[in-house]
Amino acid sequence: MDDEKNTADGSQQNWLEKLSHAFMRDPQDRSQLVSILRDAAKRQLIDADALGMIEGVMQIVEMQVRDIMIPRSQMVVVKATQQPEDFLPLISESGHSRFPVIGESKDEVIGILLAKELLKYSFNGHRKKFNIKQSLRRAVFVPESKRLDVLLKEFRVNHDHMAIVVDEYGGVAGLVTMEDILEQIVGEIEDEYDVDDELNIKKLSEAQFTVKAITPIEDFNEYFSTDMDTEEFDTIGGIVLKAFGHLPKRDETVNIGNYQFKVLHSDNRRIRLLHVTINQKNIT
Repeated sequence: MDDEKNTADGSQQNWLEKLSHAFMRDPQDRSQLVSILRDAAKRQLIDADALGMIEGVMQIVEMQVRDIMIPRSQMVVVKATQQPEDFLPLISESGHSRFPVIGESKDEVIGILLAKELLKYSFNGHRKKFNIKQSLRRAVFVPESKRLDVLLKEFRVNHDHMAIVVDEYGGVAGLVTMEDILEQIVGEIEDEYDVDDELNIKKLSEAQFTVKAITPIEDFNEYFSTDMDTEEFDTIGGIVLKAFGHLPKRDETVNIGNYQFKVLHSDNRRIRLLHVTINQKNIT
């Protein structure tokens, strides 16, 4: 027992010595601190995931809301004058859980509608008239210049998950969610609308599919009986990116032959997930 204890103590001291040695240098600035952390990862004192999250935390301190917000043009909103039958298809297609509710224009956000509030309407046998204003949560407004770390703290303290971003003139510039900030730290957060890890193509209906952008073109061609070019690109994401001519944002669409590609997920580096619709009208 004593030998085992001594061995355990020795291992612990050895690990602590390694960790202490990694931080013996006194970092003079942020870049030196990052260098020390990366050196610690190379020595396997911390793993790659931990390093990535630490760097992510350090990064959001330097980032502002404008850097990651969903721009106004891509916001999925509900009009206060609409009835559920008017906006339920939009909510169902988007897969989001929270929606800004607007008045006369997108600059007039009067509150946030949670998708779960519509369950009361959907399962009400008598389908009573839905009063959207009685179901709204308060809207939080933040400036484009707000630091992400400060907003994340406010989200946690106030139990908020979404904020409307306003520009210097008070107009709506976009929106930002807690998930958007957390993804800067831990990477993309997949949800129930994402395709399974082992499944690149998921059939939703006869003409609707979700497709990972990393799907090899050969697999896409085989699945859909298409003949997309495999010479220039290896993945369907590459072909779609070429068709756009720029790195697209979420909800942007492009048509390639008889197929419409809608971006479901993307970041500042690549397309990640696509919604594919077969245009039956063009099929002879």
